Amino acid sequence: MPDPARRRFLSQSLAVGGAIGFAGLLADMIGEARAAPGDPMPFSRAQLLDEARKRAGEAYQEPKFDLPERFATLTYEQYRDIRFKLNRFLWRGENRGFQVSLLHTGFIYKQPVDIFVVEDGQAREILFDREMFDYGQSVKPPDDKADLSFSGLKVRRPLNSDRWEEFAMFQGATFFRALARGQIYGVSARGLAINTGDERGEEFAFFERFWIERPEPNANSIVIHAFLDSKSCTGVYRFTLRPGDETVLDVELTLFPRVDLDHVGIGALTSMFLYDGTSRTRFDDLRPAVHGSDGLAIVTGLGEHLFRPLANPRNLQISAFVDQSPRAFGLVQRRQDFGEFEDLEARYDLKPSCWVESVGDWGAGAVQLLEVPSESEIHENIICYWRPKQKLPAKQEFSAAYRLHYGRNSPPAGELGSVAATRSGQGSNPAFRRFLIDFEGKMPPAGAVKAEATSSAGRIVNLVLKPNPVRGGYRVLFELDPRNAPLVELRVLLNDGSKPVSETWLYRWTA
Repeated sequence: MPDPARRRFLSQSLAVGGAIGFAGLLADMIGEARAAPGDPMPFSRAQLLDEARKRAGEAYQEPKFDLPERFATLTYEQYRDIRFKLNRFLWRGENRGFQVSLLHTGFIYKQPVDIFVVEDGQAREILFDREMFDYGQSVKPPDDKADLSFSGLKVRRPLNSDRWEEFAMFQGATFFRALARGQIYGVSARGLAINTGDERGEEFAFFERFWIERPEPNANSIVIHAFLDSKSCTGVYRFTLRPGDETVLDVELTLFPRVDLDHVGIGALTSMFLYDGTSRTRFDDLRPAVHGSDGLAIVTGLGEHLFRPLANPRNLQISAFVDQSPRAFGLVQRRQDFGEFEDLEARYDLKPSCWVESVGDWGAGAVQLLEVPSESEIHENIICYWRPKQKLPAKQEFSAAYRLHYGRNSPPAGELGSVAATRSGQGSNPAFRRFLIDFEGKMPPAGAVKAEATSSAGRIVNLVLKPNPVRGGYRVLFELDPRNAPLVELRVLLNDGSKPVSETWLYRWTA
């Protein structure tokens, strides 16, 4: 499994909105406005593909990180004190619709990345300069001979006000994340997952270089290219970012395996789930729920809408939802009222949903879900991705494309009712478990709807369907008698006798 420190840090945002105060603005307006760029060189995606193809045929060279000790041992609080100066933002004052700030190496971000700006088909490397950064009160600035570099970047746009707030960040391995208007960071995405949850141990690929295309004046989108390397493969990525009420990222990737890859994850997402109404008794906490996502939503290749509430199991749970070219899947946050969390600091009610919309034919495979036991909200313990059924052969290119949607919505369900809440408690018998599911949305009137419930083991008893006059829609209640089964897969669906009128609720109960 991945390094816990990486997951812990990625579960916390470095800034909420990235707002910069007036005092910082005044200080940063004094000094040079640009860093010296490197020499220009021709740039094209075709060149990157040629390089990745060539590198995949060569022996992998493990990168060496020669980061000065005092930066390699920074605490989380010290690292947060290092800030890119406002007057160094790329395209500051040029009315291009976007600005970019860069991130320093240090703390757990020890791997350097090279960052280039692309203009008129020419790429210029941004050369590291310690004068680009304010080191705050807790970090002594490096001396002139220190070997330091960048670790990532933040993309900014005035989403909520006239401030250049960050809405996307690329940093650490192949992790990146985004948010929409009025939201804060939550779900993280990954360029590639290799052997995640596998007994062989997870392999972390990394983006070693980024190329940022200079946007047109008053642009609404920005393009970023990335070069991936790892022990098992190389790759080239193209991200097109369009922020707004929903922030959309188009992702195009081409991989060049060095070896046969039999366990890769495309469109990988990670989040945190500690507890909600189904597992409240495990945690003595003032807050009614603690999670960054509350469900896995899937639209299958045949158009069936599935919703699987997330869980924090006592033992690692890996689920595979077998499919043929899924239309969409993602980790969603359907609870969006403050009162459902009562957390003024973490503001889980402002965390985004994130779902993957496939582009083209993805073939056979499965949406894989990993639920990792956790006792703290600092761990990102939920992972999902698309796992192709066929291995990716060595020396053979693999390309895919998808669209990431960050915002408040799940994949559109059309006229189907959606799962609004799931709760669980002890049943009428101490061995039974009682479940409550609320469905909301446009559905036929009472009397025209039936509840269908099945279980993979044990039996379902006391099934009840009733209209919900308070929230609208319908409420389903039932009890599970597991009959000593250690694991039971549950399935509930509302129909009108001939077709579904709701998405399908799935749940894995474990003893």
